[in-house]
Amino acid sequence: MDIFKRKFVFTLFAVVGISLFFSGCHRSSGNYSILDYGANGDGKAINTKAFNSAISSCNRNGGGIVEVPPGKFVSGSIHLLSNVTLRLAAGATIIGSSDISQYYTSDQPIFNEDYSSYGLIYATDAVNIGIEGSGEINGNGTLFMAPNDKPHVGGDFERKYTRQGEQFMPEGNTFEDGPVLCPNRPLVMILFERCENIHLRDVTLKDSPFWTVRIGNSDNAVVSGISILNNMLIPNSDGIHTTDSRNVRISDCNIVAGDDAIIVSGLGREPAPGDSAFSKDSKAIGNKTGIAENVTVTNCVLSSRSAGVRIGYGRRPIRNCVFSNLVIYDSNRGIGVFAREKSQIENILFQNIVMHTRLHSGHWWGKGEPIHISAVPNVLNGNSGKISNIRFTDITAYAETGILVYGNKESIIDNVSFNRVQLTIARGKNSDSYGGNFDLRPSQPLSEALFKHDIPGLYARFVHNMVIDGFELYWGKDLPDYFSNGIEVSNFNGLRITDFRGKEAFSNKGNLPIKLGTGTGSSISTAVK
Repeated sequence: MDIFKRKFVFTLFAVVGISLFFSGCHRSSGNYSILDYGANGDGKAINTKAFNSAISSCNRNGGGIVEVPPGKFVSGSIHLLSNVTLRLAAGATIIGSSDISQYYTSDQPIFNEDYSSYGLIYATDAVNIGIEGSGEINGNGTLFMAPNDKPHVGGDFERKYTRQGEQFMPEGNTFEDGPVLCPNRPLVMILFERCENIHLRDVTLKDSPFWTVRIGNSDNAVVSGISILNNMLIPNSDGIHTTDSRNVRISDCNIVAGDDAIIVSGLGREPAPGDSAFSKDSKAIGNKTGIAENVTVTNCVLSSRSAGVRIGYGRRPIRNCVFSNLVIYDSNRGIGVFAREKSQIENILFQNIVMHTRLHSGHWWGKGEPIHISAVPNVLNGNSGKISNIRFTDITAYAETGILVYGNKESIIDNVSFNRVQLTIARGKNSDSYGGNFDLRPSQPLSEALFKHDIPGLYARFVHNMVIDGFELYWGKDLPDYFSNGIEVSNFNGLRITDFRGKEAFSNKGNLPIKLGTGTGSSISTAVK
């Protein structure tokens, strides 16, 4: 080969090599950078197309990782596909667009309800998907709040039934704790619907305009090490919803949410007799049992304008869940278990939990209960669900009201136990303006939704085989006079109280350490102090 040909060949290889180097500078085998698809991290450009193009390429080529490098990447709805993991580098932020038209709208409603818009990131009928990394996803939820913090108020109660009457949450006021009106906003910030093999790890999720994470009709999900930091004035800005899903593990998370922090619910339709699939239109992917089950939550720190942990709502069964090693603080409720619409809730364990709850101002469900269990109808002439086999062990709570267990004659709450529960009840700044009421919402009729009631340390009605063992109750100073008995139970069949340490709130008002109403089969072995 003469020298000219050798120089030509060398030059050709050099050009090809340089070209390959630069074309692959953001990509290694199985990795796809959004920069290669036109993304711009200046915090202004809309990057919806770049995200979805990178994910589509990754999916078509067998899957891998779509990388989000440092920068601020504004986007509308991002569609996560099978075998794709979205990885956010340290310093990377995905920001939800302030333009509502940038969010995908489906013709088919999700959750079998009236929600038809997706939020920032969604996956449907997908397998082997994930979001991970040290970066941040910001839903821009505060931008969608009404001007002047106009309050969000619902028609789910009537003031005349409350202790405060017309002075309860007066019309025309704004409220320190919210919620505020959000008239038009994107919905679920991160949605996994009918998916399998999901992981969500390490990322920080901020300012969601609606539910932050929903794992719906899905099977096998791991959520680990994430932080959710929402604007607590925004209604429905829940933390992690697992709805109609199974085999879900949540651990080592920090969640601050404007509504419930962690939820297990069965929102779908009631399965027909003999129907093993979760619905007639079910796909081959996702939870095919129709049951929300096998959920564990551990080593988390939670704060909420509603419940730190909520179990319930919807028609589908919920079973076999464990909640352990939790800290719940500054919440409207600590733990809530709600059977509505014929749902069956069973085999739920709560253990090693420390909580602080208080009365919040504004239109939030709950009145500061550390533990709330209720089985009541949520529509007129409707059905309440069933609750059985619920265990609370090694719970320490500081609250501004008592524990509530509220069944009815159609739905007797069965086999609930409180073992080594310590509760301190104290006055708070909202005790006079909001306290002294039971809050069963959502519930009908409205006379039994939010209504005046004296507050014992632990109140239970329509219960079967209830155990209270090692309950310690302490009353604070300067309490309102609506506080009453230490323990009060009525309409019971099988009740055992052992080693109660506590007393009534006021000894000169006819209250008792333990007051029992109508019932059979009680056993009390206790040293009252």
